[in-house]
Amino acid sequence: MTRVLVTGTAGFIGFHLAKLLVSEGFHVRGYDGMTDYYDVTLKQKRHAILLQNEAFEATEAMLEDEARLWATAQEFEPDVIVHLAAQAGVRYSLENPRSYIDSNVIGTFNVMEVARKLKTKHLLMASTSSVYGANEQMPFREIDKADTQLTIYAATKKANESMAHAYAHLWDLPTTMFRFFTVYGPWGRPDMAYFKFVNAILKGQPIDIYNRGNSYRDFTYVDDLVRAIRLLIDSPPELSENSSNSIEGDSLSNVAPFRIVNIGNSDRVRLMDFIEAIESELGIEAQRNYMDAQPGDVAATWANAELLRELTDYKPKTNIREGIGAFVAWYRDYYGK
Repeated sequence: MTRVLVTGTAGFIGFHLAKLLVSEGFHVRGYDGMTDYYDVTLKQKRHAILLQNEAFEATEAMLEDEARLWATAQEFEPDVIVHLAAQAGVRYSLENPRSYIDSNVIGTFNVMEVARKLKTKHLLMASTSSVYGANEQMPFREIDKADTQLTIYAATKKANESMAHAYAHLWDLPTTMFRFFTVYGPWGRPDMAYFKFVNAILKGQPIDIYNRGNSYRDFTYVDDLVRAIRLLIDSPPELSENSSNSIEGDSLSNVAPFRIVNIGNSDRVRLMDFIEAIESELGIEAQRNYMDAQPGDVAATWANAELLRELTDYKPKTNIREGIGAFVAWYRDYYGK
């Protein structure tokens, strides 16, 4: 039985990934700090669901607690580490940037140290489409230059990618970084726009629409995302001396077993179309409050996910209507509305 240490299992994506892994026979050790960035009750309920399966166990501690993280990993002896835990949120990084350094830089360093010491077979870590920053050429490709991050959140994630490449090179540590695009779905984060939209519309309150609705996002349904991660677990990067085996557009490093992979729906969706899908599903028209773009916001994201398909033969497939329908059904059930 493959043993997988997953950080952030009380979080949105980590919860869905852990649930998928245990359903497929993996033994999963969760590690989560249960921070109060948003409703901790939601995190506790996610963990409670996972703990109903004997193949899942959890440690509640911060990544910055180096000794606790090391003790947990040493006892569990994972074959694979999937590092998802982070201080999330683009806008919150304007208010509390230090928390991003603590969690995303120091915490990630501690995870990499664990992987190095235990000689982990494959280290997989979450990055973000936000690292593309001010890039204007779309769809974004993993081999595009990405040096113009617009928030400290994005900057910490780009730092993670650089740190991970160095570790992969120095310690021959197979490492895959995945860049997430806008992820949504049941059990999502209350600070995400779609969650706020549904909540406000049901309460008869106006919704704030930034950049006056002139934004586009590559919305990725959470089940599609975690399926892609599951498949990537089985595709650790390897250095190859035979260039004929290379994949066109591959981000595989020529000096390290290191690769970056976009996980997106490869579909640029207008924000207003996304909102209209929510309105249609709820059967309620939103009161719209159009606002200017906030600092750090990008006008559009759009993934080129060809590398993901080449590596795993998988393409995210859930359309907006299906995904929004699933989220609204969960929201109504969870909150009784």
